[in-house]
Amino acid sequence: MELLDGRLKFRHLTLLVAIVQHGGVARAAESLHLTQPAATRTLRELEAIADLPLFVREPRGMRPTVYGEALVGHARAVITEVRRAGEHLEGLRQGHEGTVTVGTLLAGTNVLLPRAVARLKRERPRLTVVVREGTLDVLHPALLGGELDMIVGRVGPAPKEGERLHQRMLYRERIMLAVRAGHPLLADPAASLTGTLAYPWILPVDQTTLRQELSALFVERGLALPADRVECTSILTMRALLLQTDMVALLPELVLRDDERLAALPVELPSVGRTVGTTEAAHRTRTPALQALLHHLDEEAALLRGTLNWGAVHGTAPMPAGRHTGETSWVPTR
Repeated sequence: MELLDGRLKFRHLTLLVAIVQHGGVARAAESLHLTQPAATRTLRELEAIADLPLFVREPRGMRPTVYGEALVGHARAVITEVRRAGEHLEGLRQGHEGTVTVGTLLAGTNVLLPRAVARLKRERPRLTVVVREGTLDVLHPALLGGELDMIVGRVGPAPKEGERLHQRMLYRERIMLAVRAGHPLLADPAASLTGTLAYPWILPVDQTTLRQELSALFVERGLALPADRVECTSILTMRALLLQTDMVALLPELVLRDDERLAALPVELPSVGRTVGTTEAAHRTRTPALQALLHHLDEEAALLRGTLNWGAVHGTAPMPAGRHTGETSWVPTR
């Protein structure tokens, strides 16, 4: 016999299971909302396909034969798998299952993204989040190529026409000069950018906006970039170097706030800062799972905005509120 020739239908299997469960065609037909003649006809079709007797007719109902017992076990397995497939698809549709792949930059790695992912996983434990760290020159092509669903981290000027990127600004954060607790510079009340050049530095790599802003600040102050330096974007590596040496580095305010072993130098860097947000491919439809992560990013960003004081420190206006305009949007301040 050949059960994969197209004659066997799902209705044959559901009827088979119903007859075994209810002990007869009439009650099985009723449970499946079929007429009895339709159920009888379907059973005859199934026995013809199997070319075997599947039931023994008895005065009080129907009893499966050894062939019927064998086939009903497989039928139940098929029905269970189809039901699970439906549940799986519904889980994906609702965003409770699936995968979200996020590219992250230094500004998104430290506080915002981990907090949002933690909230997401508490709500949807079966959803997988993949995080890939990199620089924009690597992450943007991956985003446009479909390897990433979103980038979380620093956002710069509005995308140029044709770049197919959609940005959302979440909050602004100061960048500060960081050293280990107990560093000699912390004892100098007149610490200055020039004074830090007596120590090794950890600089952002060339491909970052932060490096460009720092370079511009050094030019403005008539200084050369530190010759004794390490170039790095990994917060873990930077922290380890800071703790083991007298190096100086640039770190976001939120990183320093939560680390008792690091300290900020009292040196203002008015032109160096970052706006943290999300970047997506403008042409791509958001999945429910991505929507869920974005929701938690918005919630965590709202909490962080309440703890940051960028405008008061630098005399700038607060982050503008409103709906997105063109390719770039601002999340309203709450």
